[in-house]
Amino acid sequence: MGFIVIRAIAWFANIIELMLIGRAILSWFVNSGNQTVYRAYMFLGSLTEIVVAPCRLLLQKLNINTGMFDFSVLLALILVQAIEGILIRLAYIIFF
Repeated sequence: MGFIVIRAIAWFANIIELMLIGRAILSWFVNSGNQTVYRAYMFLGSLTEIVVAPCRLLLQKLNINTGMFDFSVLLALILVQAIEGILIRLAYIIFF
């Protein structure tokens, strides 16, 4: 049972991480001429905004001016990885 929970946590975190990386990469290629890339970016944006928006607000509250770069996606990726590690350790403590 414990291994299933740990694998589920890792799987869920990996999916979120891949969506965040996809959002970051697609942001470089979004333009009005390519609707496919724009739609994919908007889709990933709608799925990941729930994770990215609090990170963006945190960076604004800390008054971190990043200019034209948006580091909220990078911060979200780091936080997802940290939370994944914490949850896996907790699951290991609980089940083993």
